[in-house]
Amino acid sequence: MDCRVKPGNDVPGNDVPGNGCRDMASGIRHIVGMRQFPPRQIVCLTEETVETLYLLGEQDRIVGVSGYAVRPPQVRREKPRVSAFISADIPKILALEPDLVLAFSDLQAGIVADLVRAGVAVHVFNQRDIDGIFAMIRTLGAIVGAAERADQLAGDLERSLARVAATPRASPKPKVYFEEWDDPLISGIGWVSELIEIAGGEDALPKLRLQQAAKDRIIAPDVVREAAPDVILASWCGKKVVPDRIRQRPGWSDIPAVRNDRIVEIKSTIILQPGPAALTDGLDAIVRALWGSEP
Repeated sequence: MDCRVKPGNDVPGNDVPGNGCRDMASGIRHIVGMRQFPPRQIVCLTEETVETLYLLGEQDRIVGVSGYAVRPPQVRREKPRVSAFISADIPKILALEPDLVLAFSDLQAGIVADLVRAGVAVHVFNQRDIDGIFAMIRTLGAIVGAAERADQLAGDLERSLARVAATPRASPKPKVYFEEWDDPLISGIGWVSELIEIAGGEDALPKLRLQQAAKDRIIAPDVVREAAPDVILASWCGKKVVPDRIRQRPGWSDIPAVRNDRIVEIKSTIILQPGPAALTDGLDAIVRALWGSEP
C-alpha cells in the first residue's frame, strides 16, 4: 500500500475535499482532450512526476500538483495543489484546462475515470521497481518532447547506482528489515528492497518484493523476529517513527537491530515515492544507516 493511502493520510493541503468531488457538470465545458503535443499544461497527481519534470527543466508545463509534492521545495509556492492521493478536486483540475494529467496505478482509478469521462487525456504510470522508475523518467521525457534530456537523467542515475553498488563493503552483509507501516506491519516494497541491496545490505524478507499489493505484504511480528535483521529501517508514511514502540514489541528485544540500537527512520518523502528522490537521497539515507558514511 502506498503511504499516500494509509488511513487518515489522504489530506492534500489546499482546498481539496477529502472525499474528492464528483460533480463535474459545471467544469466539463472547460476541458478538451490532448490536442497539444507536447502537452503545454500538465497536472501531476503524484510527486515523482513533479520532481522529474523539474529535473528535466520542464516545470513550466505543470499547472497543478498533488498536495504531497514537496520536491523541489519551491513547488509548494509555485504550483496549485489539486489532489490528495485517492481523492482530487475535479472541478479545480478542469478549470486548469490541462492537456494531460499524470496519474499512478489502479489506486487512482476513481480519479482517472472521472477525468476521462470529462474528456481529459490521462497517462497512468505503474512503476514498482527501479527499472520501472527509469522507464517512467524516459517515458515522461518523451511525452514532453525532452527525450534526450530524460535519457541523460536516467543514465546519470543508473551510473550513480552502479557506483554505489560497486563500492567495497565489509562482510557479511547486514540483514535489513524495512518497515513501511507499523499497524499492521507492512514490508517488502519493491524499489526499496532493491536499494537495500545496492547499498550493500541484504533484504531480510526478499520474497515480499514480488507482491505489488500492500495487503499481500502484511506480515506477523514473529516473521521479523525469526528473520533477525541487523538493521531496521522504518518510514511510516509521514507519521513519525517511534523507536521505543519498535523495541517494546513482544519478542523483539533479542532481534540484533533492537539489541544493538540500529533502528533508523528514513523520511517518507525520500523513500516511499518511486522516482528520483528514492534513487538519490533515499539511497544515500540507506547507505548512511548501514555503513555510517555517504555513498
